[in-house]
Amino acid sequence: MPDTMIAAQMYTVRDFTKTPEDIAESLKKVKAIGYDAMQVSGFGPIDPQELKHMADGEGLDIIATHTGFDRMRDDTQAVIDEHLLWNCKYPAIGGLPQTYREGGEGGYLRFARDASEVGRTLAEAGLTFAYHNHNFEFQKFGNRTALELILQETDPKVLQLEIDVYWVQAGGADPAAWIRKARARIDLVHVKDMAIEGREQRFAEVGEGNLNWPAILEAGRESGTRWYIVEQDRCYDRDPFDSLKISLENMKNMGLS
Repeated sequence: MPDTMIAAQMYTVRDFTKTPEDIAESLKKVKAIGYDAMQVSGFGPIDPQELKHMADGEGLDIIATHTGFDRMRDDTQAVIDEHLLWNCKYPAIGGLPQTYREGGEGGYLRFARDASEVGRTLAEAGLTFAYHNHNFEFQKFGNRTALELILQETDPKVLQLEIDVYWVQAGGADPAAWIRKARARIDLVHVKDMAIEGREQRFAEVGEGNLNWPAILEAGRESGTRWYIVEQDRCYDRDPFDSLKISLENMKNMGLS
């Protein structure tokens, strides 16, 4: 297995994963593009065993998910069972629940305690809990951003960050610096690019915008990143499967496998 690998974040094609039939067709397309792994997110209802059968049939590894934190906390064993069925090591949450955000600094500290508790239970089953950021975690409380609170106040043995380089940049911070800051707790990185149209920031395919990819990838090498997960929140006038393909081709041209 290579040191770094590329996966498709299926949230990118969420409009095409509403039903089991849609999911089956989308997995075929993602595999045909050239991906061998995916992160499950944005799927409509599907039986976990049926999803495993589909993924195995296409030769797609499920390497991570985005799973609601409430479900991780309140239905932990079911989450564990699903991930073990899929041979998937990384249950992650796609963002901080609103109830914690509304609590300001105290809400983030409360989340850090609750997430560490959930993370310990997941770790006992051989899983690794990861937290995916947006830009709002760069609000400051005193001399620390909210994301620093999460990184520093959670148990480093059981919780990692899933840094999203676009949202770090959108928050006014340096993606490469944040990957280094999360060193040894950064197996997963979400990759997409940022383009500018007029004065507006826009999502773009990896390599088609303005992010500093040499610096980002060097930071990933230094910090032990294993998976670069291609996500694009919006593809504007382009088919999202085409966006996944462009990002994959550009990342391979950058030397990733």
